[in-house]
This record gives sequence, C-alpha cells and structure tokens, in this order.
Amino acid sequence: MPFLSVSFANVRNLENKTIDLLSKEVYFIGENGQGKSNILETLYLSAYGSSFRTRNDSEIATNGMKDFSVRAIFRDQNERTNTISVTLKDGRKRIEKNAKVIADRKELVDTIPCVLFSHDDLDFAVGAPERRRFFIDQSLSMYDGSYIDVFRAYKKILKTRNNLLKERKTDVLDVVDAQLAEAGAEVTRRRRKTIRDFNGVFARLYEEVAGIDGVTLEYSPSWKGATLDEIMTEIVGKRALDESTGTSMSGPHRDRIRFVRNGAAFIPNASTGQRRLLSLLLRTAQAVFYTDVTGRLPVLLMDDVLLELDPEKRQRFTALLPSYDQLFCTFMPGEPYERYRRTTTRVYHVEGGGWHE
Repeated sequence: MPFLSVSFANVRNLENKTIDLLSKEVYFIGENGQGKSNILETLYLSAYGSSFRTRNDSEIATNGMKDFSVRAIFRDQNERTNTISVTLKDGRKRIEKNAKVIADRKELVDTIPCVLFSHDDLDFAVGAPERRRFFIDQSLSMYDGSYIDVFRAYKKILKTRNNLLKERKTDVLDVVDAQLAEAGAEVTRRRRKTIRDFNGVFARLYEEVAGIDGVTLEYSPSWKGATLDEIMTEIVGKRALDESTGTSMSGPHRDRIRFVRNGAAFIPNASTGQRRLLSLLLRTAQAVFYTDVTGRLPVLLMDDVLLELDPEKRQRFTALLPSYDQLFCTFMPGEPYERYRRTTTRVYHVEGGGWHE
C-alpha cells in the first residue's frame, strides 16, 4: 500500500503533526472547512508535486505563514519504503524523493499514481473545452510519461509562433509552422488512440450505473489532415486569419471533445444528476483504464463526491468502484459511510485541523 503516513508543517489549517495512514481504506469524517480536503491535498501534492486546488503554492501555507512542508512515507510496488517531501521556503518549492532533489515533476508521475474525484470534475462534462482536453491529457500522461515531453514541445513551439504573430515577424513562420505541424500531429495521434481505447471502458461503466447505453467521447481534432503535408496546407491556409488575430486559431490547443449518444450531443439534454454521475464515472474509467494499460492499481482520493447522487445511483456507483491500491474518502457526518467501511477501514474524525479515531 503506498501511503504509510504523512506529516505536515504550516499546511493550511492542519495541525503540525503526523497522521498514520496504515490501512487500505481511510475515511475522513467532518463538517466543511475542518480540514478533510486539506489532508487529501497533501497526498496529491506528495504524488504529483502540485496541488489540485491552486497553482499558487503560497496558498497552501497556513494563513500568515510563507513556508510549508509535507513529508509522506510510502511503500512502492517492490515493497520498499520511500519518502517524498515537498517544501516551500522563501518562495521556492523543493521536491525530494529519498533525499534526492526532483528537478522535473515528470519524474513523479509513476511514483504514486493517484486518481482524484472532486466536485470540480463536473467541469469535464459542462465546462470549457480545455477542461476535457486536460482530462484526456492527464489520463494519457499517467501511463505514458513521454507524452509530457511531446505536449510540452508543442506548447513551446505554439508560444513561439504566437509571439511571432503578435510581433508580425511572419517571414520565419514557414519554419516554425513545420515544427508546429510535426509536434501537433503527434499530440493528435496520441489523443485519438487514447480516446478510442478509453471509450471502451467508459461506455460500459456509464451503461451499468446510469442505465443509458452508447454514451462516448467524440474527438474532433482542429486539424483534419491525416498527413503532415495536409496539416501544413491547413496551417498555411489559415495564416491570414492568424495574422489578423495575432494568435494561432488552429491546432491541438483548439481540439474539441464532447459527449455523444447515437451521434447527438448528450450533455445539453442530460439532467444534473446524469452530468454529475458522468463526471464521477470519468474518473472511475480513468482508474480502470490506467490499470488495464499498466497492470498497476492506483490510489483513489474521493473528496465528498457522493453527496449529490440519489441512493440508488450511489449504491450502483460504489458497487462498481474500481480496484485500488489504497482508498481515501471524505464524508460529511450525516452520510452513511458506515455502509461502505470494512473491518480494516480506518476512520478519522476531523475538526479544526486536528483528527482522532
């Protein structure tokens, strides 16, 4: 099991001490604002070196403090005990694994694979297009670290091209466009394959829980060309528009991904409950898909995500919870968490940043 313990110092409202996580399932029970989500945030921070709640690391520190530290002890797939520490001091973040500095967060991707379920996941169903692109890119990166380099390369070239457009230095666009086409074509290829394979998992899960068949993700790449020459023709054909707007109006950063059923858009006519369930099952499918590809079980972090489901859908969802290496759940005091716990489940009651069993 990955997480054995995690220690905090100056992290949000949490007490400066260590919490024992030596159990396959750990539940955190408490009212809103008491620190349940803060504990999950430290686990995610340990796994990926970043928060799922903010991009500003200083916000993780306790009010009035500038620095913080998190230290997690975990057991890897070879049963070896390891440590991950994340600290912020004088505005600089430092990540270490077994006392060795991690220079690039990419090195952490397959260390403690975590799948996070949160209220913000609803954005994947009803939010802006970039949220669905983010979900697919995240799912891909979890099992293929090389995709991170591919996507970074594309974004770097795109930034260069946009700067040239703004500065009206169009004389060098031919060279940059060729680089953009090559990097972008690889992003498109990997996204297309991932979505095709992912649909096999997601459609089945949605039908089993919601009773609605044929709901899938439909991928519409911004570039329609199948070859580099065809893509280059598209890019050059839209150059006048790009020059007038001062930005690149086509490419993987403008790919469209939507949910469809029988060829028609699904979300506009879906109920609030169906949309919420869809976002939950996306994360479930992400965990199943990761295991199918890698053979490894992820850690599941579930942050108050069952509240909005009716009892029947909640029962179906929990029955189809994917296999996991370790499970962390937060619950409000009135929720029937006792129905889900096992004899080995560890239950902490969280209040005012402290906790007790």
